Formats: sequence, C-alpha cells, structure tokens
Amino acid sequence: MLIWLLHRFGQVLEQLELHSSGDSRVFLTARTALASLTSFLIALVLGPLAIHWLKQRFRERVASDSARLNEIQVAKNATPTMGGLFILGAVLVSLLLWADLTSRCVQLGLFVALAFGALGAYDDWVKLSTRRNGLSVRGKLVVQLAISLVASLVLYADHRDRPHGLDLMWPLGDFSIWLGPGFVLWSVIVLVGSSNAVNLTDGLDGLAGGCMVFAGSAFVALTYLAGHKGMAEYLSIPYIAGAGELSIVLGATVGAVLGFLWFNCYPAQVFMGDTGSLPLGGLIGLAALVTRQEPLLLIVGGIFVIETLSVIAQVGWYRCLGTRLIACSPLHNHFLFRGQHEMKIVVRFWIGAALLAIAGVASLKIR
Repeated sequence: MLIWLLHRFGQVLEQLELHSSGDSRVFLTARTALASLTSFLIALVLGPLAIHWLKQRFRERVASDSARLNEIQVAKNATPTMGGLFILGAVLVSLLLWADLTSRCVQLGLFVALAFGALGAYDDWVKLSTRRNGLSVRGKLVVQLAISLVASLVLYADHRDRPHGLDLMWPLGDFSIWLGPGFVLWSVIVLVGSSNAVNLTDGLDGLAGGCMVFAGSAFVALTYLAGHKGMAEYLSIPYIAGAGELSIVLGATVGAVLGFLWFNCYPAQVFMGDTGSLPLGGLIGLAALVTRQEPLLLIVGGIFVIETLSVIAQVGWYRCLGTRLIACSPLHNHFLFRGQHEMKIVVRFWIGAALLAIAGVASLKIR
C-alpha cells in the first residue's frame, strides 16, 4: 500500500531516491524493518484471539509412532494447533502495507507461503478430524513437488537471462557450476527439502520458531545484499535485481514468528503445526534460490539439516542393522529420551542456530 502511494508522487520520489537502498526505489531498509515490526505487533496483539479461536476448533492430538514419546508429551494433548494461520495472516497484512506487490520476488514469496500453508493446513485438518495421522507421505510429497515445480519454473524464467542466474555458487572461493535447465529440478529439491526440514524440527515448544528467527534473519541480510549492486560487487556474490524486495517478505516472516514465539515458548499455548512449518521452510528455501546461495542454506539452516539427517540416518541404520542409531529421531527427541529438560534442549539448539546463521553470513566475506 505504502509503496503504491509513493510511486504516485513523481517529484517527491526523485528526492526519496537519493536515500534509497540497492535497486529499490523507496526506503528498502526502513520498509523491511517496518514490515518486521508490523507483523510482530499483529501476531502479538491478535495472538490471544487467534488462540481462543483455535482452541475451540483445532486441538493437538499426541499420537506418534513411539509410545514412550507419547507418554513424555502427554501434557501437550489438547493444546491449540494450526497457529501457522496467524503467522501467515500477520505476514500477509504486513506485506500488503510495506511490500511492492508488483515485484516478482514478492509474488513468488506469497505463492510459496500460501501454497505450502494451505497444504499444511489440510494435513493438520485431516490429522485432527480423522483417526489418520495426516495425509499419506506419498500424497503430501506429490503436492509439495507440484507447488515447488510451479515456483521453480517461474524462477527459472526470471533467472535464466541474469548473469550467474543459473549458477550454483560455492560458499568458499570463486567456484560455481552452471545448472542450465537442471536449475528447475534443483529448485524443486531445495524447496521440498527445506520445507520438510523445518517441519521435522517442529517437535518441542519454541524449537522450530526460534531456529527460524535466526535462519530467517540471516536471509533477510542475504536477500538485501544480493539486491544491492554495490554490496553484491563488494562481497563478490551474484547481483539479483529485485531480490531486495524479498528481504521485506523475510523480515515480515521473522517478525510474525517472534510474535508467535511469545505464545509458543515453554509451556506452549499454541503450536504452529504443518500450517506454519511447511511455509516457513519453503520461504528460506526460496530465499536461497533467489540469491543463488543454496550451499549457504546448509550452513544458515544447519539445525534443520541436522534434524533431517538424524531421521535419514535412523531409518537407514535400522533397515540395515535392525537397531537404532539414536534413542529417537529427530535428534531433539534423542535428548528428550535421555532425560534432558525440554527447555534446555530448545535453548541449546537456538544457540547452535544463532552461531550457524552468523557463520553463514560471515562466510560471504571469505570469498
């Protein structure tokens, strides 16, 4: 809304451009900060109303495949879930106020968030309204692939004529691989993988949300830098015109998740469910693809990666040897089984997420 109004004032805009950042014509830095603050306040103020509404309709049912895990987490039964609805609502309102809705990056961000959010909401609804444990793995994966394919094709059309637009950049040194049309397949893998990785991490109060704040903040910086020609050249990273607008999407997301964490911290008053975890993972995957920094996603989102690898390793180990590699996967459940308090596990994972986010952004200067 604001960007629409400002674009209507030509003479004033000429003065504003003297203070703009990167390729954005109107106060990119300020709009990113305001988007984050706006979504935080919306989530914080409307959170109690949203939780009351969710409590009447959607309550968590603890029903994992592990009887011991169900016993440990029995107190979480009947906690309102699908809190991702008010995360996405806060982000959407904030973007309507501060983002340039004509930007292809903003449009892609909205598509990924809303499409993955709708899939997650349906999965949560099936889990809560039937005796099934959500959608089948195959059915859920097919929809994720379809959403990711649409986003990847649009991104490929936008990036194919850009310098380094289809290059896979190595985080250290001046090394890259041209992906060509294979960019589409690669993008699908990144989007599906990142959305599922955050989903797997969402198992303890505040765990996925806190880690997302750090990873999301890192990608706010990365998208801002990639969209600023001078900074991109200084850091020797691909300059992606328009990428700066995606920092507003990520900023609004971080703000909304911070507001959500106010109610999701231990003991949680609400869970985000797949409604929140799938779109959050999709957004950081999209940010990595837009900025051509997918390898950095492995560092910045290192906690999500470790959680995912723990599940893969556990399944592979059990199928090969018939024994369990760790007490229970994902990794946070292993520590829970070892008797550590939930809050201690969460804070330590947050510390790891913060250090990895700092390391990821700092590695840009090593090139």
